Amino acid sequence: MDQQKQIIEAAWEDPSLRKNPETVNAVARAIKAIDRGEIRVAEPVDGKWVVHAWVKQAVLLYFTHRTVFVEEHGPFEYRDKIPLKKGFEEAKVRVVPPATVRYGAYVAPDAVLMPSYVNIGAYVGAGTMVDTWATVGSCAQIGKGVHLSGGVGIGGVLEPVQASPVIVEDGAFIGSRCIVVEGVHVEEEAVLSSGVVLTGSTPVIDVTGAEPKEHRGRVPARAVVVPGTRPKQFPAGEYQIACALLIGYRKESTDRKTSLNEVLREYGIPT
Repeated sequence: MDQQKQIIEAAWEDPSLRKNPETVNAVARAIKAIDRGEIRVAEPVDGKWVVHAWVKQAVLLYFTHRTVFVEEHGPFEYRDKIPLKKGFEEAKVRVVPPATVRYGAYVAPDAVLMPSYVNIGAYVGAGTMVDTWATVGSCAQIGKGVHLSGGVGIGGVLEPVQASPVIVEDGAFIGSRCIVVEGVHVEEEAVLSSGVVLTGSTPVIDVTGAEPKEHRGRVPARAVVVPGTRPKQFPAGEYQIACALLIGYRKESTDRKTSLNEVLREYGIPT
C-alpha cells in the first residue's frame, strides 16, 4: 500500500488533488483493504500502539468521493453515502438483524453482532461479542474475545487524524451502558462494570493501595473498574463529580469468560 499511502497523503495536503482519478482509486483501494482487515487505523507494533494517520485520511477522503444513494435490504431502506458491508457468510461472522456494519469496517471470524452498529474504519477482533444496541464508532479498535455488553458506546475518532482512536484490547469485558470515548485505551482483559463513563480526562483512581493513584485515558491490563464520584469545590459549594474507581485486578484463576457479576463479587461489589 506504499504507493496508495503517498497518493493519499499528497491529496490530503493539496485539496486540488482530491478528486483526481489517481486519488479516487487509491482511496477506494485503501477502504477495501480496511474492509478486509489488511490495514488498520491503529495496530500494536513491538508492544506499542501506532496510529496510521494516512488510513484515517483515506476514510475522510472517501466521504468526499461518495454521493448519497438509496439501498434496500429486505424491509429496510437506507439512504447514505457508504454502502453496507457484505460477505458475512464467507467471513464466518454471525450477524443478527438488524445489526448494521458499514463497508470499510473489518469484523473478524467468529465475532457475533447482535442488533448493533459498527462504523467505517473500525476493527472488531475474532470471537468478540457486540451485544444489543452497542455501538463501535469510526476507527475504534476492538480486540479478540472482547465482550461489549448491551448499550455500550465506543466512541469514534476521525479528526484530528493523528489522534489515537478508542482501543479495547483482547479479552476485555465492557459492562452494560458503559461509554468509552476520546481515544481511551482499555488494556488486555480489563473489566469495566456497568455504567462506567470514560473520557480522555476522566480520572481512573486506583484505590487498592494506601494512597490513591490516578490514570487518565488508560485502564491498566486486568483492572476491575467501577463508577465512582469524588468531591470538588465550586464557587457555589462542594459537589460530587464523576470518576472511575480501580478496585482490584483479575486473578490468574479468573477465566476471561467469567461473568461480570462473578468478577465483582470477588471485591464485594453489589450486582
